[in-house]
Amino acid sequence: MSRIGKKPVTVPAGVTVTIEGTHVSVKGGKGELERTFSELVTIKQEGEEILVTRNDESKESNAQQGLVRTLVNNMVVGVSEGFEKKLELTGVGYRAALKGKDLDLSLGFSHPCIYSCPDGISFEVPDNTHIVVKGISKEQVGQVAAEVRSKRPPEPYKGKGIHYEGEYIRRKLGKAAK
Repeated sequence: MSRIGKKPVTVPAGVTVTIEGTHVSVKGGKGELERTFSELVTIKQEGEEILVTRNDESKESNAQQGLVRTLVNNMVVGVSEGFEKKLELTGVGYRAALKGKDLDLSLGFSHPCIYSCPDGISFEVPDNTHIVVKGISKEQVGQVAAEVRSKRPPEPYKGKGIHYEGEYIRRKLGKAAK
């Protein structure tokens, strides 16, 4: 039995959920999200709760129940509160700035790295060494943050690069002199 899949998803005030078979659309104060799910589960709304039930007792439907419940919950949280990922830049001369909606990164290369802002995502740069990626889709926010981090991932000797806030960087010792 899926323990997560059995939990109901609570729908907060101001969020409307429309369920048509396996297609779910969620509208809230921050925007609208839509998704079509697997046929192995049934999604229904009872009052202010959304329940995800399995159609049979197979291992696949058990896995799908937990997955679909989590994805629906992320959609509801995204349109009501939104998601954000925080990134930090470590290194001499490494800095970030906003140019319109795009992110301008100086990462020690001979050229500036410009990352175009996709639809549904916004960047904030509170200071020149911190970046905040915001949006309503948890999947898209995580993907964009990973793409920005991949421009200069942290290296293990000095720890220079872009890393998530609170991320532990495993350090290596340098060359030992005899």
